[in-house]
Amino acid sequence: MALNPLRTPAPGRAGRLLLRGLLGAALLAALLAAGHALLWRWMGSQLEAGFRDWAAQRRAMGWRVEHAAPARGGWPFAATLALPQFRLEGGGATLPGGMEWQADALVLRLALPRLDRLAVEMPGRHRLRLGALDLPFAADHLLATLPLERDVLPREARLTAERFRLGTPGGAVEALSAELEIETRMTAIEGEPAVALRLAAGDMQLPAAAGAAVGVLGRSVESALLGLVLTGPVPPGRFPAAKAEAWRDGGGTLELRTASLRWGPVAGTATATLTLDEALQPMGAGTLRLAGGGEALQAAAQAGLLSRQAAATGRTVLRLLSRVPAEGGPPLLEVPLVLEEQVLTASRVPLAMLPRWNWPAAPVPPEAGQDPSLPARD
Repeated sequence: MALNPLRTPAPGRAGRLLLRGLLGAALLAALLAAGHALLWRWMGSQLEAGFRDWAAQRRAMGWRVEHAAPARGGWPFAATLALPQFRLEGGGATLPGGMEWQADALVLRLALPRLDRLAVEMPGRHRLRLGALDLPFAADHLLATLPLERDVLPREARLTAERFRLGTPGGAVEALSAELEIETRMTAIEGEPAVALRLAAGDMQLPAAAGAAVGVLGRSVESALLGLVLTGPVPPGRFPAAKAEAWRDGGGTLELRTASLRWGPVAGTATATLTLDEALQPMGAGTLRLAGGGEALQAAAQAGLLSRQAAATGRTVLRLLSRVPAEGGPPLLEVPLVLEEQVLTASRVPLAMLPRWNWPAAPVPPEAGQDPSLPARD
């Protein structure tokens, strides 16, 4: 009797094949789940160990690092480490009075596939103290991202914020969007960027009590952008004045590559290159392009940034040097700026006297044989 090649398998055999397929799929799913669980646990362990090492290094440098009990989370898409009631304090050798940062919480996050990049979420309220300046702040969304590199500080970082609120003595400042980017290269030589910083903010609202300038230019700032590059070399040492002197002697400069502002009737851009003079005071030259210069002078004078004489001189410079662009629009001023011996001039006309910058003094070493815990003898 001939066999039919199209005959279907017996029901019992088909059921066994289906059962084996289901068991194989279940086993594969279990293996994948177990592997994912092991990977998540490893990511969490790496995250916690990395933070412990960072905190230990900061404490060894004299900083205070405090937080409540950490908590792991983030399953299944990421590994997170929450640090409630975070506090970082120190930096007295660089900044008089030091700095302090307090946060309701920090959340460290690692997510596939970028295990080389750390995200730091900063929910809740924050307080930043720089010397005597106290700056409380918060945002609807505040996130920092930075690369993870073993045994070295991150070379770059990016901070983004949505509806950022900053408390100031004059009231709260709010920005609908803000972004900060920092890139460092500690091995930079003369002429190479050692630190690059870019700060941008848009749709800002200033407090009504912020100052007299608000009455002239309004409370709304459409946009502000700042781009700075500090060139090398980066000298070693702990004391700011000595490092600044070595940086100057090595040919270091501070380049203002981008500065722009649109505030009410004022729209301006500026570029400049600065260094330090023999007294370690800023000196340099740049160029300012400004529309709405009359309103800017009025606002600066009412805010006390310019004397009456300087404001009158500025108005004279505006009348002499402003030109109407070929494409039309308000008069545009393009003028060279020079800062020398703390005097800011525009087209050789003095505008303002800048206050002297006082560098923190290095501690005086004790005399030979004297106990360093005792005050120095006269």
